[in-house]
Amino acid sequence: MKTASSLRKPSLKDTTVGRAILWMIVPKGLPFSIVNQALGKKAISKMLNTCYRILGLKPTVIFADQTMYTGFAYAARSGASVGIDDMVIPEKKHEIISEAEAEVAEIQEQFQSGLVTAGERYNKVIDIWAAANDRVSKAMMDNLQTETVINRDGVEEQQVSFNSIYMMADSGARGSAAQIRQLAGMRGLMAKPDGSIIETPITANFREGLNVLQYFISTHGARKGSGGYRTEKQRTPVT
Repeated sequence: MKTASSLRKPSLKDTTVGRAILWMIVPKGLPFSIVNQALGKKAISKMLNTCYRILGLKPTVIFADQTMYTGFAYAARSGASVGIDDMVIPEKKHEIISEAEAEVAEIQEQFQSGLVTAGERYNKVIDIWAAANDRVSKAMMDNLQTETVINRDGVEEQQVSFNSIYMMADSGARGSAAQIRQLAGMRGLMAKPDGSIIETPITANFREGLNVLQYFISTHGARKGSGGYRTEKQRTPVT
């Protein structure tokens, strides 16, 4: 790409079409490197902060508005949307859950043999399922963040994924790894209204669907949230 401004000579840069489009609205006086990178939420904040420190308030306000309008326009044209195929369940999930179930069964045998107390058994079971949940989440994100494509030479290679759910979370626009985990990984451990953790986890995700037991376990969180809301509504008139 050929770039030029009143402050520097024309030069050639390796970049992408999207970054070239964004460069068209960058105020004069800022380097091309400011947009020649993957621009997530934090990078955009840093870019506007740099603009303010170098050029001042007015150019920064105009640049922020133009960035917003450009983002809306091309986000709409991209046609990005969420579909069930974007919720890719990791292949390692069932293996991880089976290993965790075996560890829990071993702890249960130790408890029945009197080798551990009820409190120790509970804590170990919670730790096992929390670790399994983290492993499933990591496997899911590793699976989502790359995809296999065929390059111009006809050779398969890995590149950053264009999965809509991953792009939304990775860019900072919406969602998080914890929310994606519930869609394609496992819901994990639920808390009771009193704050204690239920040691039976929900191993299914929303794409697979919950069975009856898992559904009723998940309602603990709903009741906790509803109760907190009602308590807050009662407190408001008093304060």
